[in-house]
Amino acid sequence: MIKVIGVRFRRAGKIYYFSPGKRDIHINDHVIVETARGVEYGLVVIGPRDVEDDKVVQPLKSVIRLTTAQDDAQENGNREKEKEAFKICLEKIRKHRLEMKLIDAEYTFDNNKVLFYFTADGRIDFRELVKDLASVFKTRIELRQIGVRDETKILGGIGICGRPLCCHTHQSEFLPVSIKMAKEQNLSLNPTKISGVCGRLMCCLKHEEETYEELNSRLPGVGDHVTARDGSRGEVSSVNVLRQMVKVIVTLENEEKEIREYKVEELKFRARRKKEKKNQNKSRQEEKELKVLEALERREGKSKLNDN
Repeated sequence: MIKVIGVRFRRAGKIYYFSPGKRDIHINDHVIVETARGVEYGLVVIGPRDVEDDKVVQPLKSVIRLTTAQDDAQENGNREKEKEAFKICLEKIRKHRLEMKLIDAEYTFDNNKVLFYFTADGRIDFRELVKDLASVFKTRIELRQIGVRDETKILGGIGICGRPLCCHTHQSEFLPVSIKMAKEQNLSLNPTKISGVCGRLMCCLKHEEETYEELNSRLPGVGDHVTARDGSRGEVSSVNVLRQMVKVIVTLENEEKEIREYKVEELKFRARRKKEKKNQNKSRQEEKELKVLEALERREGKSKLNDN
């Protein structure tokens, strides 16, 4: 076992482990640490705890120091310098007529490097832009192309639920999501209804996936034949996953049909087999849009914000 603390370098960013050494460090303290990018100013979000050696990326670096008033002032100064750097970079992009959208500018704590995050439809030749920026800032320049998910994580916004975006407020890393999750949760497969602000599948599809998988495993499928405790037999017309209720079309003795609702515990049926649910109302246009959405999901790849 090894003692570590968890540190973040940006809001809702990835958490990195460092050794606290003999220092008395608590949650919400600010610390100075060394990363692959240089000396950084971070926020402690996980207090000292023991973790297994194989859960930590070696070599584990130690905290350099707790921040001082001077460190805090320098960090605040860097935030102001970033605003100016953003404006300058925008001007240079226009000057070089590059088809790229600047998203954010970031100084490392020691001012050893300035990072500019941008989005673009394809590859951009920004070599002349880098030379131009280096002549202005007199330090190392890095231009990093990010995806639309990362763009949304940086800029933030309001989701269709009316709350601030998960990726901008608390979600450290992007979770893998798929169309299958939307099907499992009986959601409309209209791409506009299952896509987030970024235009990709909503991250929240993953949040309830395990619960829906568990609940669905207890239910019969639509079209399955079931037998109720009262002896009635019939075909399942619909299921309510959260309430665990099943509507069954029962044929009466006079050949008339009646819809009855049962709790799932009151029914006997074969174990549910995994099968694709047919969406009768899905148009060819929606099918095409879903395929495009799935292709974009695969192409997006890992976040480019966590390369510390």
